[in-house]
Parts: sequence; structure tokens; C-alpha cells
Amino acid sequence: MSAPQDPATVWALAARTGDPDAVDRFVRALHPEVVRYVTYLSSDRQMADDLTQDTFLRALGSLHRFEGRSSARTWLMSIARRTVVDSLRYAAARPRVTDVDDWTTWAERAQPSGLPGFDDGVALLDLLDELPAERRQAFVLTQLAGLPYEEAAEFSGCPVGTIRSRVARARATLVELLADAEEPRVPAAVAA
Repeated sequence: MSAPQDPATVWALAARTGDPDAVDRFVRALHPEVVRYVTYLSSDRQMADDLTQDTFLRALGSLHRFEGRSSARTWLMSIARRTVVDSLRYAAARPRVTDVDDWTTWAERAQPSGLPGFDDGVALLDLLDELPAERRQAFVLTQLAGLPYEEAAEFSGCPVGTIRSRVARARATLVELLADAEEPRVPAAVAA
């Protein structure tokens, strides 16, 4: 391995041994670049400081594994990228807080009214009303709100397998209800 030329890499390698001065120089040298990069990736200046701090916490926690095969800058920017991606995934998976108690009102508000498919959304709400409460809750949490099964189970206070079963049964019931709703109705006088 050739001797590293980049000062940040030299400080990172020295920081591996626990040298507090090297840690300080490493952080100070790359902090502005990490803030710019994280701000660019997240498009959120307010979150950039927290994401930068998380990046350095991750980096300092795994600094003992840094061997200098790449520059410390490259290594740190890959950690910053993963930190932003993890943050975005976490935010996407979290349920959105709403001030509406009734789930149907929330679903109606979430449904765009001017786009094609609005009537289908209203029909889905009507079909969902036909489901037992536990199945409806499991279906809405996982299929409409997008929660992972594990989080829906935690929210509902039951095992993950129960949520999976409720969702599967809700789907089967919805398919039956939809088939019944789309079946052409023959008036009784014509059928006789």
C-alpha cells in the first residue's frame, strides 16, 4: 500500500489509533464537504446538520475498519450517502401523523379528487366498510398507508403472522365483494 497523500486520509488513519487531535482534524477537514453533499442529496438544509452528525457518528464508529485503500473523503462520502438513503427510507416507512380520527376521512383526503380513478377510490372505501374492523385496519395500514407488516403488527398489538393473515383474508373478501359488485343485476321480473 502506498503512503496516503491526502491530509484527511492521514488524519483518519491516525484517528484509528485513538489520537483525539487527529479525530478533530479529520472532522474539521471534511465537515463542510459532508454538509454540502448531504444537503444536495436530501434537498433539505434543515436536516443536513442532523444527517451530517449521523454520518460522522457512523464514520467514527467504524473508523477502526478504515484501512486507507481509498481516500478518507471517498469513504466518508459513501457513508454520507448511505445515511441519507437510510433517513429517506425511514421517513417513507413511518406512518404520517394526522389529526383525523376516522380513517375513511383520512383516506378521502389523501385521494386526489380531480384525477381519474377517484370513483374507484370511493368504491374501495365502500368495500372496505364491509370488512371486519381488524381486517380493515390491517389492510389499510399495510396496503394503503404502506407500513411494513412488522410496524402494522406493533401498531395493532398482535403478531406479524396475524397481520399477514388478516391482510390475506381482507384481500380475499375484497375480491369477492368486488366480483359481486361488478356482476350485472338482473331484475326479478325478467329472471322469472
